[in-house]
Order: sequence, then C-alpha cells, then structure tokens
Amino acid sequence: MLDVTVIEDAAAAAVSLDPMRARLLAELAVGPASATMLAGRVGLPRQKVNYHLKALERHGLVELAGERRRGNVTERLMRATAASYVISPLALAAVQPDPARFRDQLSARWLLAVAARLVRDVGALITGATKARKRLATYALDGEVRFASAADRAAFVDELTRGVSALIAKYHDEHAANGRDHRIVVALHPTVKPGTVTSDAVGPVPVTSDAVGPAGAGPAVESGSNPSDARLPERASHTPALSHTPAPSPAQAPSHAQE
Repeated sequence: MLDVTVIEDAAAAAVSLDPMRARLLAELAVGPASATMLAGRVGLPRQKVNYHLKALERHGLVELAGERRRGNVTERLMRATAASYVISPLALAAVQPDPARFRDQLSARWLLAVAARLVRDVGALITGATKARKRLATYALDGEVRFASAADRAAFVDELTRGVSALIAKYHDEHAANGRDHRIVVALHPTVKPGTVTSDAVGPVPVTSDAVGPAGAGPAVESGSNPSDARLPERASHTPALSHTPAPSPAQAPSHAQE
C-alpha cells in the first residue's frame, strides 16, 4: 500500500468523492476486509457494499488482497491501494488553476493556483516514474515560524526572497547540455488551527476567522498589499514551505519522470 496516491482521472475522482465510497476507502486503508465485514461496519447490505467495491476496484482505488472460504462461499478480501488520496487538478483539466494567468505574490488565490500546479506536476511525475520503475528526485522542506509583528514577517519575506533568488542565480545554468529544469516553490501562510478543517468535508473547506486572525482582520497578507501593512493576530504562527521538483512539460511529464 502506498502512503499517498494522486487521482488524475475525473471518473476516479467522482467515485472517490462519493461519501459511502470514501468511507469504504477509509475502512480498507486500515486493513483488508470483505464485503460482509464492511457491511456490518457501514450499515449497508452486503450486495450494496459489493456494488461500491466494484466501482472502486474499476478505478484502481482498491485491490484484491486475498480470498477466504466461509462455508460454501469464497469471500474476496479487498484493501485500499493507498492510505490516502489526493485529487489532481488534472481531474478537472478544463478548469484547473493556471498560475500563468496572473502573478501576485501577495495573493492567497495565486498561492492556491501554484499549490494546485505542484500537485498536478508531482502527480504526473510519480505516474511516469512508477511506469518507468525509476526513482524520482524531489525535495521538500516544511516548518513553522512565529512572528512577533507584521514588520518581522515582512523582513522575513524580504530576506527569504533575496536568499532564494541568490541561490537560483548561483546554480542556474541555462546552457548546461545535460541539465534538467527544476521548479522551486516557496510558500508562507498562517497556520490553520486543528479542528478548522473537517475530515468529512466535500468540496471547498471553510476556514474560520480563528485560522487567520481576529474577526474582521482577514488573511495575514491581502492581495496587492504591502506585507508590512498586513494585520496579524498577536504572536501568529506561519507555516513556510519550500519544495523543488523536476519541472515537467505538459506533453512530456511521464516520460521524463525518472532520475
């Protein structure tokens, strides 16, 4: 079982978002089970559970783990193919976010578009690397920082920007014959408090005012504003993230996934 798998197919995404099928996936991520075993857990007839399991199996979300005899019946034991699933923007290809449409480093929506592209690209790279049976070279840095003031946050962003830009200038070689492009993403956002995101939410997840500061304060950085002017809750925590992955071209992502 994989830790995480990316769903790129629209039909598979639709199947996984069905509340009952999502419940079955969660049960099967814990361990293999038969339709009879699952029926007692989720409160459905065995035939209904079998119907849902077949739909999940068709899209590669569950797989056969084994069989066992119970009297005159052979039960199929199913398991989830991953402990968790992420739906790629490719599942909604026609309306997927495109960071190239606008670029505003202080816009939370642009950050979301960049993050969506990261999920899409890494998902495509994983798919290609898996098919090629090659390892994929990636890196991610995740941390948390607590700023005493908005001015400190602005200074941090400025220093981070200059530091990363200097590293890019130092190592970037556009004339390298055997070089390979990599994409770098650095993000900074207020930390979401536990309990503000529910596990059973479907669709856009609401974020309460507690997650972004005092009521009426809005996000810590508003689109088009100066970071030093942004309102921050007292001693607010922020979660910075830095990652780099090979940058796939739309037509060549799978074939270039191997490292």
